[in-house]
Amino acid sequence: MNTLPAYSGARISACWNLSGGGGEGSGLDRLLPTVSTGLSPRKRTTSQCKSEPPLLRTSKRTIYTAGRPPWYNEHGAQSKEAFVIGLCGGSASGKTTVARKIIEALDVPWVVLLSMDSFYKVLSKDEQNLAADNNYNFDHPDAFDFDLLTHTLRKLKLGKSVKIPVYDFTTHGRQKEWKTVYGASVVIFEGIMSFADKELLQLLDMKIFVDTDSDIRLVRRLRRDITERGRDIGGVIKQYNKYVKPAFDQYIEPTMRLADIVVPRGGGNMVAIDLIVQHVHSQLEERELSVRAALASAHQAQPLPQTLSVLESTPQVRGMHTIIRNKETSRDEFIFYSKRLMRLLIERALSFLPSQSHTVQTPQGEDYEGRSFDGKRVTGVSILRAGETMEPALRAVCKDVRIGKILIQTNQDTGEPELHYLRLPREIGEDHVILMDCTVSTGAAAMMAVRVLLDHDVQEDKILLVSLLMAEMGVHSVAYAFPQVQIITTAVDKEVNDLFHIIPGIGNFGDRYFGTDAPPDWSDDEMDEPSY
Repeated sequence: MNTLPAYSGARISACWNLSGGGGEGSGLDRLLPTVSTGLSPRKRTTSQCKSEPPLLRTSKRTIYTAGRPPWYNEHGAQSKEAFVIGLCGGSASGKTTVARKIIEALDVPWVVLLSMDSFYKVLSKDEQNLAADNNYNFDHPDAFDFDLLTHTLRKLKLGKSVKIPVYDFTTHGRQKEWKTVYGASVVIFEGIMSFADKELLQLLDMKIFVDTDSDIRLVRRLRRDITERGRDIGGVIKQYNKYVKPAFDQYIEPTMRLADIVVPRGGGNMVAIDLIVQHVHSQLEERELSVRAALASAHQAQPLPQTLSVLESTPQVRGMHTIIRNKETSRDEFIFYSKRLMRLLIERALSFLPSQSHTVQTPQGEDYEGRSFDGKRVTGVSILRAGETMEPALRAVCKDVRIGKILIQTNQDTGEPELHYLRLPREIGEDHVILMDCTVSTGAAAMMAVRVLLDHDVQEDKILLVSLLMAEMGVHSVAYAFPQVQIITTAVDKEVNDLFHIIPGIGNFGDRYFGTDAPPDWSDDEMDEPSY
């Protein structure tokens, strides 16, 4: 792990990593040694997915105009983990304030703030009664579900979609609906016990301890508990002296030695926060990947993969391609014949879904040996915006099909695809997914979309990529990275030029379909912003 140097002007202490500590354990082997005590309840922080502006908001959608760059390599494998910052400190030390100021100063999208408060254990009836009388130790290590917390943080670090419990501090239980969080480039994990668990410590790329004077923390607690909770000053001071201060001395303060950085004065120490942000930026730059350039030179001059299925080039199919490829074709005719091809393409794709024998009885009372779908559900996912034009064809042949959407755009500075928006149906990991895009040149956008589905636990062999037109480069890229994904298209062109245009190609499908003008540097993999 890279650690920050000492910076006297900010009164930042550069600390060293220790593998363990002295003293008696709390009875949990995975916890760092400490002395058992109780803590009083404190103000709660909720886990959230925090992305900074710029944003494009509509009545139905929020789109991040600063996207998430590739977090995988040209082989489709996870190669860039999220950068995880652990924030620890005493109650009312200002951890959440520091976290939010780091997020603001980072000015990068796809930042997740994960709070330990989301991971309290569900209380039994007796424990609920104790909590109602303020006699339950919410800040004791036993109060946290460290197994679930570690599992969740590990999945976030690996770029996976996770579900985070929503803890109800009124009922002291978890709400039925959990939050879904995905796409973290940076994870900020905060809590008073952030450094107390050995497995959690191994997941942290940077450990920060917020060191705030005990008198300031006491004043903050007095103000909060008196004004927000209606408690009397005597009760607050008694609680602080009996539980909070001893707990800080025995559980929290000893973990300061594990921190890479100690930040005095909390959120007011902007020099410290700026230095932390500089270090995080340098780490993110080291992890940047170049996927499209690698795709342009990889896996070419090979035979087309067996997972590719091309619609038979009948005179009808050839004739429709002739019309939609013709630059003189009117928009009305382009839309009409594109829709015809889409319908044929979707029907072809459905033939790759698993089926089983199914016997029914006809109105004449005779048995008919037929087939039925052998799966839970079929879900369509369109890559915006051109892929959205294929949704009507899917809905026409799949009754009540669920539809998800992914927006991927090309960064004009780097040439890399970036994820800006996604909306996927719940429990999509159990479905067979038809991934729809109209053209695929290098395969960069298609690969990102497949990677998103895999991160949401969709099985690779349950993904069908359908496209009206593909370049051989895009076919090879997707098939090499994801050999179990079935690829279905109506035609494959051989070449991609230096601007990533398919040759001979079809032009910018989205602009021809929607009647908009293509930018001079468009590419067939570029997913333009949708029109509303």
